[in-house]
Amino acid sequence: MARTRHLHRLRLRTRLTLTFALGAALLSVTLSAVTWGLTRENLQSQKEATATDQVLENAVTVSKQLTGRTNVEGVIAALPNRESSQPVIQFEGQWFSSNPADFGQSALPTSLQQSVDDGVPASMMYTHDGTPFFVVGIPLPEQDAAYYEGVSLVDIQRALDGLAISLAGAAALTTVAGGLVGWWASGRALNPLVDVGTAAEAIAGGQLDTRLSVGGDPELDVLRSSFNAMAGALEERIDRDARFASEVSHELRSPLMTLAASVEVLENSRDEMSGRAQTALDLLTSDVDRFQQLVEDLLEISRFDVGAVKLNREEVILPEMVIQAVSAAGVGPVPVVYEEDVSEVIVLVDKRRFGRVIANLLDNAQKYAGGATRVQIQCVEVPEEDDPLVLVQRARIAVEDEGNGVVEEERELIFGRFSRGVLSGNRVSDSGVGLGLALVDEHVRLHGGRTWVEPRPDGRSGARFVVELPVAADL
Repeated sequence: MARTRHLHRLRLRTRLTLTFALGAALLSVTLSAVTWGLTRENLQSQKEATATDQVLENAVTVSKQLTGRTNVEGVIAALPNRESSQPVIQFEGQWFSSNPADFGQSALPTSLQQSVDDGVPASMMYTHDGTPFFVVGIPLPEQDAAYYEGVSLVDIQRALDGLAISLAGAAALTTVAGGLVGWWASGRALNPLVDVGTAAEAIAGGQLDTRLSVGGDPELDVLRSSFNAMAGALEERIDRDARFASEVSHELRSPLMTLAASVEVLENSRDEMSGRAQTALDLLTSDVDRFQQLVEDLLEISRFDVGAVKLNREEVILPEMVIQAVSAAGVGPVPVVYEEDVSEVIVLVDKRRFGRVIANLLDNAQKYAGGATRVQIQCVEVPEEDDPLVLVQRARIAVEDEGNGVVEEERELIFGRFSRGVLSGNRVSDSGVGLGLALVDEHVRLHGGRTWVEPRPDGRSGARFVVELPVAADL
């Protein structure tokens, strides 16, 4: 199970390549084993046939020369091919050999001797002192003798060892070749899926007009056409929803302005009202303000959806801009802290929209955490997305509070539209609509940055909302 989980973590192309490589390895090992086995059998069969013929000829020669006064050592010395064989003669109860120390009676298998003693010729393949031998025994009953001859198989063993090395090398090369073919073939097969994935990622990033090219492969054209149809329907649906939200928001502005003006008139006559009427007026004023903020946020969101947002960027000194934005937010004194090396950091931003980012973060802290405790500015080096080996400078603005914090399950969801963090403590009592942080994320992404929330680094209770932007030198 563990191996299966580890295998599933590999990329699909890697798994396909490994499959090709393993298939090539299995095939090459099987063919190598069959080749080696057949070669071994053929070589041994040929050697046994040749050795048997040689032993029979030598046995006939020995039988003709053995008599009671025969010099057996001389008979052995006169035999041919003594360099590649070991002749042994049993004559009148005595044993004679050309090399008694290395190959004599003790070197012959007992079972072979027993068979020859019974008058039955026999042969056997075995290993003596690490050397493979093929031994043939021929009984010579008329001379009261027996002739044995051991033929060395070292040459066959060396040939088989060399063949095994060659086959192992061929199997390794075949495995590598199979892996390379698998890498190439899987790349060709997966390229259409990669194109689909890239297009889907582009659509998810807001490029709704992304389409796949059709033509060249009828089987894949079905996939591409279906994807294009789906993308077109999605773009049309999003455009329709965005236009609807924009039109509704625009239609609501006029009656809202009238309602706000009417509330202002009532505020001017507040002193003439009863206590209950003043309380009702306060509730009406609060709801009208909230409704106006909702409409403005919806209009802003709809501009993002239809791509109508244009940035008026200009170079600004980051600490000065943050201090001005915090002051303009009107949430009370919030300290802005930064090191001396950050005092001259320059970023390229739309000042109005970035001021809205700071204001929304401070307002979020005010609503849910009793207010921000400080705003910290840092300049850090982070790996570039396209090349992790390259470090780039990024400016970070962090708004900290001392509230209940944001649980881990909500740290990504909280930047979604109409998300109010139902798991985050006092956020359940929120009277907002959940668009403030969504607008923060949209604005920051337009500036080429990113936003996230994390626990406070000092370990105290609270949350730390971080905005990361590229500095001007890295744009």
